[in-house]
Amino acid sequence: MSKTLIVYGTRPEYLKIKPLLKDNPSLHTLYIKQHVDIIDFGDPTHSIDVENKCENRLNSIFQQILLKTEKIIASYENVVIQGDTATVAATALAAYNLKKKIFYIEAGLRSFDLENPYPEEGYRQMVSRIAAVNFCPTDLSAQNLRNEKVLGEIFVTGNTALDNLIDDKKGASYGKDILITLHRNENLSILSDWAAQIDKLARTNSRYKFIYPVHPNPSIKEAVKNTKYITKVNPLEHREFIKILKNCSVVITDSGGVQEEGAFLGKKIIVCRKITERPEGLETGHLLLCKTPAELPEIFERVIRNVTIDTACPYGDGSAATKINTILARYE
Repeated sequence: MSKTLIVYGTRPEYLKIKPLLKDNPSLHTLYIKQHVDIIDFGDPTHSIDVENKCENRLNSIFQQILLKTEKIIASYENVVIQGDTATVAATALAAYNLKKKIFYIEAGLRSFDLENPYPEEGYRQMVSRIAAVNFCPTDLSAQNLRNEKVLGEIFVTGNTALDNLIDDKKGASYGKDILITLHRNENLSILSDWAAQIDKLARTNSRYKFIYPVHPNPSIKEAVKNTKYITKVNPLEHREFIKILKNCSVVITDSGGVQEEGAFLGKKIIVCRKITERPEGLETGHLLLCKTPAELPEIFERVIRNVTIDTACPYGDGSAATKINTILARYE
């Protein structure tokens, strides 16, 4: 029996641990159902349901994970987690309380602001402190952990999300689509402003198709409902999303994962946030930070004049899963 359990609860987490499972199908998995739609979450060894049982959804998730995972985690020696969600932080705490080794994928990302993004930045910092092994996507993220003097081992592996895109990278091109994804909590209060600016761009740049897969959150749907020139679609299965991403001209997003995937596929990405935890892309020219909706028209016009980029992706080369599994094998 495997000594190692890989835990995931959301779409991004599953997509980023999927290459590990493909590389080593014998690994055991626990699916904590924080997300239950949009994607096929595979055939997990174990699964648990989580419900919103109290006023604070995050506390409800923590409570249920701590109680429901105890017997499952107790039967393993090593627990692997990825990302910065409530599932990740609660699972790390449950494993730590049971004296299990925690292996943390995508460790070392930092905004150095606990309110931005909230709660993700706090979760990242907490988990790295109790992880036995930290798998960092870049040299900079590894240096962040060294600066913080974390006690666990540190390895630079690249980002596992890119392992899913090796074949897509070969056929990437620049078409007439502009791909939009906006969903972060920090943008919800001004999402209608972002949508209004993008709608104006769609009207004045009619040779391009502005495609927005709208997150199912009712607040997001409400914020974008009055746009007229954006093509709004339902959330896309990941392969359908990548098909658009690999052939689009420009990306407008607040997603961390899309920053990594877009850079790997040779796209310029306008990041609608005040800060990015992936600053390597700012240096290579893949990312352009757009801090307010008012800045978007000028930045977009600058990017659309020359959408191509030939610098290497700073987030890895698509071989992260093999590197991580090689290290995990030492503990089996």
